[in-house]
Amino acid sequence: MKTYVIKPLGYLLLLLMFLYFNPVTAQNQRDPKIPVEFFAGHENVYFQLVMKKSIHPEGKFNFFGLAAYTADYENDPMENRLITITQLSYDIGKGFGFMAGGDMNSFSGFAPVMGPQHTFANKEWLAVTVTSFFMNEPKDFKIFGLYEYKPALSPHWKLYNRLQFIYNHSLKYGDHNKSYIYLRAGVQKDATIFGLAANMNWSGPQKNFAHNIGGFIRYEFD
Repeated sequence: MKTYVIKPLGYLLLLLMFLYFNPVTAQNQRDPKIPVEFFAGHENVYFQLVMKKSIHPEGKFNFFGLAAYTADYENDPMENRLITITQLSYDIGKGFGFMAGGDMNSFSGFAPVMGPQHTFANKEWLAVTVTSFFMNEPKDFKIFGLYEYKPALSPHWKLYNRLQFIYNHSLKYGDHNKSYIYLRAGVQKDATIFGLAANMNWSGPQKNFAHNIGGFIRYEFD
């Protein structure tokens, strides 16, 4: 399988830095915090950063970005995986919106995407659901979900639970391409979260299965 070099990752990181440090897009009450996560499992290590920010505190345009990297312990380049999602969305109302952006990964390259989305966030819940239609030749369909539940245990401690998934299907060939389910369960003290983690992946039309189980630590930036 051909492995792609994702040069746009540098542009994503620059964009994330601009959005984070730009005072016009300062964090407001409707924006969730910015989590950075490190997960060490029995097969590999995994890093993930997620950002959702309003372009302007009173505006309807939002940015959503996700960068994830999986690295083999033996540093085999063929086993390492990079996934980035960058999307600009417009809120229609009540959490619903429409997005356009790009998906980049180390196994199939770059694809422009667009589609509907829904976001809900409060002190206990975060729910992000995005449906993407790929505008390039494969004509893929993808649904992405990220759901967190963080009930308070005390003024400084919370339970932490997360379900994150992707399902990617080729509309052109009628085959399964890629899907995963990521599970997290732990506790949160202020901005730090740690606990148990499991990543389960299915690849290709035959849905070849791989999994990684271990522990994670995560920090949420304001």
